[in-house]
Amino acid sequence: MTDRTLDLDDFSDLIERPHGGLRRDAEERRARTGLPPEALGRLDALGEWLTAAQGRLPVEPIRQPRLVVFAGDHGVASLEVSSRPAGSAHTLVRETLEGTTPAAILARRLQVPVRVVDMALDCDPSELPDEVTRHRVRRSSGRLDIEDTLTAQEAETAFRAGMAVADEEADSGTDLVVLGDLSTGGTTAAGTLIAALCGTDASVVTGRGGGEIDDLAWMRKCAAIRDGLRRARPVLGDQLELLAAVGGADLTAATGFLLQSAVRRTPVVLDGVVSAACALVSQRVAFRAPDWWVAGHACSEPAQAKALDRMALDPLLEQRVEVGGGTGALLALPLVQAAAELAAELPVREDTAEGTDGEAGTDGDDDATNSPALDAT
Repeated sequence: MTDRTLDLDDFSDLIERPHGGLRRDAEERRARTGLPPEALGRLDALGEWLTAAQGRLPVEPIRQPRLVVFAGDHGVASLEVSSRPAGSAHTLVRETLEGTTPAAILARRLQVPVRVVDMALDCDPSELPDEVTRHRVRRSSGRLDIEDTLTAQEAETAFRAGMAVADEEADSGTDLVVLGDLSTGGTTAAGTLIAALCGTDASVVTGRGGGEIDDLAWMRKCAAIRDGLRRARPVLGDQLELLAAVGGADLTAATGFLLQSAVRRTPVVLDGVVSAACALVSQRVAFRAPDWWVAGHACSEPAQAKALDRMALDPLLEQRVEVGGGTGALLALPLVQAAAELAAELPVREDTAEGTDGEAGTDGDDDATNSPALDAT
């Protein structure tokens, strides 16, 4: 990739780990509540993670979560690798905007605003609201088995769009993001990325989407991932080239979003295999980035398990939800919110040493408002 102005190596310097000292203080504070160790299970670890991410002790409850969904069609869907027709993701987007998809219904129940970002839907942009289509890079990504899904310029534009969305969310006060996706062919792109980065064969990462595709469709999907791997492996050393080769606009944007969210110290709940693939690419860019994410749930796609294992992320739920759009991650959101409430409000039994139990425990360098940011423009 030539004439590129975006240097992904900068993320390694910009992304810091969550505040480790406060995490230890949160552990000590929890020990003084009088509850037996491990009585709250994983909620303790979640509360400590949020304390470190916020840089505050006690942690503050989650007040402004947001569901952010990156949407796009993939040319590989024309090979009938999906249970949905190629180019039909725009119908899922419309249903989400109308509030009739599982994710939209859950978001409404949980009072979580929904933001859909069209990166490469195969429809006329006039069919959707301007705020949905304003970041669109192209109409459908290319067929990953025979061609690059994006040009070099399109890949950079999509990546920067994801960064811009992360900045907009951080600037608006979003304190936790639930990351979702809506696509046709997106799990094929995700499987290709994960197989390439984990060094596995196509058959190891090819799933059925919860049993929705038959044996012939599974074989077509496996063949597409195999052919995509031949194109992905030569560019493994450059993650933006990798995304351009096989990722498509929506996955490229989601990767930029995850990395810039980590820069801005915004915690993220990952959804299914697509967000796991983007997270794995992000880890390759900046090894500290996964410290800012939790895996919301486990789906049946074997590629997701591969990616999460590589990042040492243990899913909060195992409901085998397959519908996408952030549905599984939204189911996990109440657990994260509960962990924050408990960590914030459980009283301690005795006085603490100065600074251990008190006010916002944020150093100037750890303040999200002062965090350095890579320019998305």
